[in-house]
Amino acid sequence: MSIRIKVDEALPRQVAELFAACGHDAVTVVMQGWQGLAEEALWPRVQQEERWLVTADKGFANLRVYLPGVHAGILLFWLDEESRRGYLGLTQTALDHLSFEELTGSIIVVTRRGIR
Repeated sequence: MSIRIKVDEALPRQVAELFAACGHDAVTVVMQGWQGLAEEALWPRVQQEERWLVTADKGFANLRVYLPGVHAGILLFWLDEESRRGYLGLTQTALDHLSFEELTGSIIVVTRRGIR
């Protein structure tokens, strides 16, 4: 089963391509011309489309603002040192180990050390 994904502008477009290659409906913020939007403006748009947000913006980890269970989901990639290769590796880890359909409404953090 596929899910709907929105990839944030700070991540390489290849992240969306990896999700799409696995059968997910994946688009990027850049594809829609939404780059530069603040979290407060981006979030309602993503949720109106009922999409998971895939991001590296640690602000989306705030459980008091982004309450689990009331949105499609957030997948947060957390790297100590940002790199395209690193983000693509975290994407593949998420695709290999997560069942997104069962995790709707969750905030999931993927690091090189694991998933939580």
